[in-house]
Amino acid sequence: MAVTSSMYEPQAVEAKWQARWAEQGSYEIDNDDPRPPYYVLCMYPYPSGAAHQGHVRNYTFGDLLVRYRTMQGYGVLSPIGFDSFGLPAENAAIRTGTHPRVFTDARMEELKASLRGMGAVYDWRREIHSHDPEFMRWNQVIFQRFLKAGLAYRKKAPVNWCPGCQTVLANEQVLPDGTCERSGDVVVKRDLEQWFFRITAYADEMLEALDDLDWPERVKTMQRNWIGRSEGAEFELTIATTTHSIRVYTTRPDTSFGMTFVVLAPEHPLVAQITTPDHQAEVDAFVERVRGETDIERQSTTTDLEKRGVFTGAYAINPFNGAAVPVYLADYVLMTYGTGAIMAVPGQDQRDWDFAVAYDLPIIRTVQPPPDWTGEAYTGDGSTINSAWLTGTPDVRTAKVAAIDWLEAQGIGERKVNYRLRDWLVSRQRFWGCPIPVVYCPVHNIVPVPESDLPVLAPDDVEFRPTGESPLRYHPGFLNTTCPICGGPAERETDTMDTFVDSSWYFLRFCDPWISDAPINYDAVEHWMPVDQYIGGIEHAILHLLYARFYTRALADLGFAPKGLREPFKRLFTQGMIRMGGSKMSKSKGNLIAPSKYYDTVGADSLRLFHLFVGPPNEDFDWSEQTDDVIDGCHRFLARVWRLASGTANRLKVGDRAPLPSDYEVEKGTHRLVDRVTHEFERWSYNTAVAAFMEFVNELYRYVQADDGARADTLAFAVDTLLRLMAPMVPHITAELWELRHGEGETVHDQPWPVADPDLVKVDTETMVVQVNGKVRDRLTVAADVGEDDAVALALQSPKVQEQVAGRPVRRVIARPPKLVNVVV
Repeated sequence: MAVTSSMYEPQAVEAKWQARWAEQGSYEIDNDDPRPPYYVLCMYPYPSGAAHQGHVRNYTFGDLLVRYRTMQGYGVLSPIGFDSFGLPAENAAIRTGTHPRVFTDARMEELKASLRGMGAVYDWRREIHSHDPEFMRWNQVIFQRFLKAGLAYRKKAPVNWCPGCQTVLANEQVLPDGTCERSGDVVVKRDLEQWFFRITAYADEMLEALDDLDWPERVKTMQRNWIGRSEGAEFELTIATTTHSIRVYTTRPDTSFGMTFVVLAPEHPLVAQITTPDHQAEVDAFVERVRGETDIERQSTTTDLEKRGVFTGAYAINPFNGAAVPVYLADYVLMTYGTGAIMAVPGQDQRDWDFAVAYDLPIIRTVQPPPDWTGEAYTGDGSTINSAWLTGTPDVRTAKVAAIDWLEAQGIGERKVNYRLRDWLVSRQRFWGCPIPVVYCPVHNIVPVPESDLPVLAPDDVEFRPTGESPLRYHPGFLNTTCPICGGPAERETDTMDTFVDSSWYFLRFCDPWISDAPINYDAVEHWMPVDQYIGGIEHAILHLLYARFYTRALADLGFAPKGLREPFKRLFTQGMIRMGGSKMSKSKGNLIAPSKYYDTVGADSLRLFHLFVGPPNEDFDWSEQTDDVIDGCHRFLARVWRLASGTANRLKVGDRAPLPSDYEVEKGTHRLVDRVTHEFERWSYNTAVAAFMEFVNELYRYVQADDGARADTLAFAVDTLLRLMAPMVPHITAELWELRHGEGETVHDQPWPVADPDLVKVDTETMVVQVNGKVRDRLTVAADVGEDDAVALALQSPKVQEQVAGRPVRRVIARPPKLVNVVV
């Protein structure tokens, strides 16, 4: 087909192909597709409005992989949905009176338009959103099965309470200074009945399975630390002159002879009972102050320790040596970890050391530091000292075993495994979330709503109060109901579920969102799961990813999913964030750059190419004043590709002449490009793949503008291969150019991924750098398969090297053929 279009008009090209992909359902896939299955999923977004650059970056990576794997012959599942419950919609309702559903639906349409505008392709038939009544129905069914299995339970727990608003606040609503974002009142902790999921039941399994996951090591380390498994001992400390005792947990029972004080969490139930009258006022003031602090503030290591503790006046008896040691309170000890009490050994723990110095408490070392030790607390290995019958034990491990054996023999302690991980608090005192499907009956207590009556939906005719209180508490039609067991009066639960519940199983529902008699299609999940490639931000490393791993196991154990499905995501990629002015680009900071301005000027392909070219995709980058110049550069590069592929480049000389060596070099270069780009795609090195495209296009321009010109068949093969390789990155321009060159019919995205000929990829010669004492002194052309002995001989024979050596003895030669030889004299 003759090509006549010389002008690259991205808006027209992109509108045409986006409409065609939508009309043809190009990336829709059925569950009985015969191709090998491959599931690509980007974390489904919260619909806060039109896409921002973070969306473009994340979804470009996902879209590239979908198109690439499809060209490789896979049947790719690429679904999309929306994490549509959340505080922003409820806050908008409070401000404007607009129902959260109306607000959310409008934001979803804006985001959909933005995703389509960047050329991202999905099986839109599978779209789900968490405020859909059908999805809520299955959320509630799963909750009830958790309740029946003992994985859901209710107990008292501390929450953030605003006295001005008279309501519970989510952590996000508490400002860093501890005040309410709405009223400015100081937020305090209150104990309220809350719903929990027993995630700790799977702590060991989730911890052990991390080793086998193909996830970034950074994420796995964060999860290991969050689960926080530790082995140690738990034992009793009696309180002097009382009948009370405290249980402490320690991972270092071998250091017990160095215990010089004990620290309790301010919330510990024994505080009121052991505090002496002369210290009561000081202790009460301290406890009240700490109740206003967040756990993050309490765990900080930067605050002055002299203000973070208080003496109770009580003493505990160290069972190892009978010594009475003072009992303090400190804000950094949390009631939610271990027993809420610690034995303090300042000689072997730096925080205990700092506390001891601040409060003038004794320090006793129990492990011998190395002779050259100049630090404070010593946490390394060594022989036991100052420890009576343990003294002289050669190492920490042996001493720990001996100490635990002694505790068990005395009947005052035992071996214990502890976890930092706590059960998942899922209650939210909000309106815009999935209601918890239980009622409270005065006779039968907690009663699940019958499954036939699900979903429980929040009413629309609610009043959103300026205080932010959930309107469900004041809606008689919702609140008042009857008990499903006795028919007597009952009240509905007015709490809603944490929105992380929705994102903990949505990927399973995507496998078959049409199934109406179960939340999950067992066979479809067996076909598609686990997700082959999951893509999202590092900020989800702990909560979302940990909850999803818990849910997958629990659902499998309850029979909703195949028993063998234990992990939801086979591979995980965490993209870097975009910063502007040193802070993360986000709507709350008001520093978003809308992609629409680029769609309307240089086009979506240019913006996609920029995000792929700007740097390694797992690293952060800064959006600066120069960014637009780089995006313009990407646009100019695509315009060069357009002119080359459309045959409208200047000084283009193409004919059917006899083959020349230059043609063979272009053919080899094409196969090397295939090999390199495939390799870069597999390891997510998209920026270097773009660089390879730019280098290759430069080579082709030199080829077509040389005196001998280009051979038509060779150029056609090179350009067609280039378009196929670039298609996943810049789908619109490559689709248009392919149609211009080959006519209507199969598009470039229907073509198989190119495969390199190994014989043509092979490089005959390489440039070997020769150094003397690390400085480059020569460059030699050598055979690509040159051996180490020959490479060294060629280097030593080099006149430039001999001049530098100047008769001095060669001490060593470091050879890395065919790239480098370094002669050390």
